[in-house]
Amino acid sequence: MLPEDIYATIGQRALITAVTTALPLLGSTLLVGILISIFQAVTSIQEMTLTFIPKILVVAAVLYFLGPWMGRVLMAFSEALLGNLPAFIG
Repeated sequence: MLPEDIYATIGQRALITAVTTALPLLGSTLLVGILISIFQAVTSIQEMTLTFIPKILVVAAVLYFLGPWMGRVLMAFSEALLGNLPAFIG
């Protein structure tokens, strides 16, 4: 493989790993935000700070349940990257 191909592959895997690990947090926060917005629209409560506590609780719950999996995904990427480091340099 050419060096440019190796760097492109590393970048692609890094982006895929970042999206894979961030998607559960972002998706759950988005879902909670939409549900609270619907609740605010239905009840005519226009409190701007209402969304913060539920979002914080959801992020904490997602990190509690999916944190070990996220750590394993990041560790696998790091191990693969550092394990192949001599091939990338040479």
